Amino acid sequence: MRQIRISDVTMKQATGEFSLSFKEKIELSKLLDKLGVSVIELEGITSARIDALRIKSIAAAVTASTVAVPVQLETESVNQTWSALKEAKKPRLQVCAPVSSVQMEYLFHKKPDAMLKAISQTVAACRGVCADVEFIADDATRSDGAFLSQAISAAVEAGATTVTLCDAAGTMLPDEFAAFVAEVCAANPCLAGVDVGVCCSDGLKMADSSAVAAIRQGAAEVKTAAYPVGSASLANVARILTARGESLEAACTVSSTQLDRITEQIAWMCQTGRRKTSPFDNGVRDEDPGMYLTVHDDLGSVIKVVEHLGYDLSEEDAQKVFEAFRTIAAKKEKVSAKELDAIVASAAMQVPPTYTLKTYVITAGNTVSATAHLSLIKDGAVLEGVCIGDGPIDAAFLAIEQITGCHYELDDFQIQAVTEGREAMGQTVVKLRSGGKVYSGRGISTDIVGASIHAYISALNKIVYEEETV
Repeated sequence: MRQIRISDVTMKQATGEFSLSFKEKIELSKLLDKLGVSVIELEGITSARIDALRIKSIAAAVTASTVAVPVQLETESVNQTWSALKEAKKPRLQVCAPVSSVQMEYLFHKKPDAMLKAISQTVAACRGVCADVEFIADDATRSDGAFLSQAISAAVEAGATTVTLCDAAGTMLPDEFAAFVAEVCAANPCLAGVDVGVCCSDGLKMADSSAVAAIRQGAAEVKTAAYPVGSASLANVARILTARGESLEAACTVSSTQLDRITEQIAWMCQTGRRKTSPFDNGVRDEDPGMYLTVHDDLGSVIKVVEHLGYDLSEEDAQKVFEAFRTIAAKKEKVSAKELDAIVASAAMQVPPTYTLKTYVITAGNTVSATAHLSLIKDGAVLEGVCIGDGPIDAAFLAIEQITGCHYELDDFQIQAVTEGREAMGQTVVKLRSGGKVYSGRGISTDIVGASIHAYISALNKIVYEEETV
């Protein structure tokens, strides 16, 4: 029985209908990996620092699935992409090229000969660094048959191990698409030595049927999506292969027992009603990573956990964090990951404050909307902001964003009790992400709102300081 590779394109093809934060993309990758998806496809690199860090983080988080990243149709981008992807346990580079005359000339401004040369050179450059290279023939169903054969031959000769045929228009019926795949395979003997994949647009709401029809014709890989993005449904294709695998003589590695639960989690993550301004809009259900350190752990072990939490520390800050950790670890049996977060926030990257808190007034209740009026001092000037939020802390953070004119992704927000009793002290840790890097701040107060404001401003000052010194 043939094993069909199920490839997920949710992150790669996400549109304006929903967006995913840095943290959500890592969590989505972990869920797909746990589900047993064969290939997880990511967006390519557009912003070198941010996207490279995103790819590296996902590559480190995924343990069983192949991680696939597209390169631009030029050899210069191959090394940059590979540098970010190479630590993945199963890396794949993708070369996507339009093969219809409409897309070639009007979108890429290339003539057929120039396109064939670009395909050959880019695939060869990818194969030079990575053993798994996929050539994606975009808009293949509207291409000239002779040119499509030339493009496929050029890609296979250059080292492509998978060739994917795309019905970008989504206008073919299942039997028509199956006949197209069979015709292309028959006309190109070179495909006998590689895997053939398919990608079906859901324009006619028949992408699932078209994908299954292509499997009947020998397709070895199918591009699907765990959340609707105009492609075949991961859940539907997996269910069909599970229920009718014997008649199709095909199976997949997707876990049928976890399918409903994980796809529900992914849908919840993608459907999270997010106000673009709110720092709390995040579709990740935070869980304790279950990591503990003891006084016997060395610097390398501590920094490994710090990196897992999302930090990228300098050698100087790493040493400061380790020394602070040793001081705390000497007094207690275990130090949790959340406690290490607080250590990083208080010990690493201490900078001169750009913003300081002057006053804050919070109005909240069960019959009124939470409102925050904050006054911050910057360079001797008093800056004020007033905002309404979903709660007092949300309103306070929005008021700070109004004052600074900047919105940062809230990577994490923690509240911990430091002391007990009526006058108990509360500690908050705020983690902000800017340019793909995590900055944390810590605040302590008997007023948890005040502690949260101080923590946010602490993290904010670190971002501003680094941006001004770069």
